[in-house]
Amino acid sequence: MRTKKLLTVGLLTFGLLASSCSSGGDEKGKGEDKPATTKTTSGGGGVSSVEDVESAVVQIIASGSFVEPSESIAVSETYEGKSSGSGFIIDPSGIVVTNNHVVTGNASLQVYVSGKDKPVSAKVLGVSECSDLAVIDLEGEGYPFLEWSADPPKVGRNVRAAGFPLGDPEFTMTNGIISKAEASGDTNWASVDSVVEHDANIQPGNSGGPLVDAETGQVVAVNYAGGDVGGTGTSQFFAISNELAKPLVEKLRKGDVDSLGVNGRAILDEESGLSGIWVSGVDTNSPAGELGLRGGDIIEKIEGLSMGSDGTMADYCNVLQSRNATDKLAVQVLRFDEEVRLRGEFNGDELTEMESLASTVEQETGTLQGGAAYSGFTLVSDDSGTISVEVPNEWSSVDGAPVTLNDGSQWKNVTASTNVQAYNDTWNTPGVSITAAPGDQVDADPATVLGLFSESALAACTDAGKEAYDDGLYSGSIQYLSNCGGTGGSAVYLAAKPVDGSFMVLVQVQMMTEADLQALDTIIATFMVNV
Repeated sequence: MRTKKLLTVGLLTFGLLASSCSSGGDEKGKGEDKPATTKTTSGGGGVSSVEDVESAVVQIIASGSFVEPSESIAVSETYEGKSSGSGFIIDPSGIVVTNNHVVTGNASLQVYVSGKDKPVSAKVLGVSECSDLAVIDLEGEGYPFLEWSADPPKVGRNVRAAGFPLGDPEFTMTNGIISKAEASGDTNWASVDSVVEHDANIQPGNSGGPLVDAETGQVVAVNYAGGDVGGTGTSQFFAISNELAKPLVEKLRKGDVDSLGVNGRAILDEESGLSGIWVSGVDTNSPAGELGLRGGDIIEKIEGLSMGSDGTMADYCNVLQSRNATDKLAVQVLRFDEEVRLRGEFNGDELTEMESLASTVEQETGTLQGGAAYSGFTLVSDDSGTISVEVPNEWSSVDGAPVTLNDGSQWKNVTASTNVQAYNDTWNTPGVSITAAPGDQVDADPATVLGLFSESALAACTDAGKEAYDDGLYSGSIQYLSNCGGTGGSAVYLAAKPVDGSFMVLVQVQMMTEADLQALDTIIATFMVNV
């Protein structure tokens, strides 16, 4: 299990400036019954000029409890209070567009609307985690509203960013131009297909506010990120294009899209090997809530695929976008504060502690002799970076070269041991080899692959049994071996595929002591294959 010190290092790397929400105590400052003074348009119709945009832009105050990584506490801190974001009305009935990260996981929402002395209640109609959009419905009707621009964003177009930065109740509008019409939308908190980069200054609290045409006041995009987003050392400002937002908003009026009910972000720390989706908050009435997910959890794998391995939400969103909303999704979760890994299913079984493969191996192969516990674990990978796994610190001899099979095909491979040469040549040296290839390269099922790879081992060890393997994330076959080479040591050979069949993986672990046996569980839980 990783140490808490390493987790702290990993969590400090993921750019909190990306989330343009402002948080703190009472953001209204002078009392919740004193919103900013704003104009309204006559007759409750769509605004027709940039001067009237203010009348249809709202400030959203969300109350809830969130778990965030902390520099001073090894795991996290729980924040209870209020955060603020922006939004804009698109329909006289009170339909408001904002960001998912502004509303998801909060207990209540209060919306400050132009011309009203007190906040207006609102309910969430639909959210999209991957596109970072949400639609809420205000109580009442007859509201002024903004219209979507009919033109796609173009470089050089004059725009204004409208909203309530830094939790200030005073409406703000900044001026700029579109500097890039098709920027990358893969970030550590969203994976958006169509993103606009602009230079109209936005700050935390501008999230969900509109980027409007400087002349007509029509919505060109939805602001969602500002600051040093890419770690470049310069401020950049991004908004979700109207070409993506407008049709998606229509769907969100009817319910969630590409959402499991998670308010989270991708984390990646190469030193500790920690990657996944950090869960800040959870919508109780969602698949994530029913699963038993909670703030501070880290989603490591879904359907056997590692999450956040590139530091973005791309892998997570690819899974969501390729499945139906009610499909079962097998998941592996690290609950770090309890030092336990859990497995379950979105839209299925609740989270439960992972069964120990080490215990099963011990039952099948017999008890191994004692031995000093390992000092900790470290991440190793093959030469291409395709395979990674956590192994005991003492297994510092590593070989990441690919292996060539008899048919001439090459498989990626990483081997780690106290001595790789001795591990390969004898049965009295502990270690692991993980070998993998793309699923379309392997014209055989896991049982057949296992038989080919374990043939020589069966000649040197006692056959302790072979059975089907299925842990919810991977399925295949597993071979148990005992008294290998007459040393009394045990071995495990596992051939398996994830649910989508994207790769075949063979895991071989050689064990001499109880400490080696316990290392097996960490190896199985942490190996990643990115073919």
